[in-house]
Amino acid sequence: MTASILDGKILSEQIRSEVAQELTEFVAKTGVTPCLAAVLVGDNPASQVYVRNKQKACEKAGITSQLHRPPAETTTEELLALVDRLNRDAAVHGILVQLPLPKQIEETRVLEAVNPLKDVDAFHPENVGRIVQNRPRFLPCTPHGVQQMLLRHAIPIAGAKVVIVGRSDIVGKPMAIMLMQRGRGGDATVTVCHSRTRDLPAVTREADILIVAIGQPKFLTSDMVKPGAVVIDVGINRTDGGLVGDVDFEAVKEVASQITPVPGGVGPLTIAMLMRNALTAAQLQCKEC
Repeated sequence: MTASILDGKILSEQIRSEVAQELTEFVAKTGVTPCLAAVLVGDNPASQVYVRNKQKACEKAGITSQLHRPPAETTTEELLALVDRLNRDAAVHGILVQLPLPKQIEETRVLEAVNPLKDVDAFHPENVGRIVQNRPRFLPCTPHGVQQMLLRHAIPIAGAKVVIVGRSDIVGKPMAIMLMQRGRGGDATVTVCHSRTRDLPAVTREADILIVAIGQPKFLTSDMVKPGAVVIDVGINRTDGGLVGDVDFEAVKEVASQITPVPGGVGPLTIAMLMRNALTAAQLQCKEC
């Protein structure tokens, strides 16, 4: 039996519509239009596409967007100066530093410099700590998108065995923390796998929900999936054959019960949740409006 497709495009439109409605009410009440500033250092083609998509989403949602394009040879100190200016600009509510940064830039210093109230990616240590303690200010966009995908398709999370392949700070780690928290969208039993995991296929075959985020094209094969499992593919890889995920989609869809495509799965939800965070940032900074 072929898996049903978890369509991220349709779900993202629903979430973005909800955000747009809430934003309209916020602007009417406060007179403040949320503003998201994106910082793109250099000319990474993939990053340019991501930032362009985020700008389009802002425009559609009614969020003002700024794009700052420092050259590829920008130093850490120069980038920190730009972040400081954005931090002090009251008209800017959210700051997004597009990763990866050029090798000469100290990424950790830059991410730590972003005002936690404007940290719409939820990368700042203060925001990460709040997530761990289950009192988040923002949730990281991709893990939040995955969580919404599960919740809004009524996929049982509480008590489920979830296996996450990949332990990145951006997806794997926060995803595990969010799904193990008490309450709605959590209460799962979570295993995080990585390059040192022994007998990975044996571990992934235990999963009721299998989330893959390692950046290797078609890494997860059908023999690594328990029949009937839900498979969430976070990967996006550019190959000669086009965009593919970390999951061998054609083979795995014959084993799984539900599966996300690439493109059109998690990607659109990441941007939708960024719009949510941009509005939340404006609301947090506008309590006295």
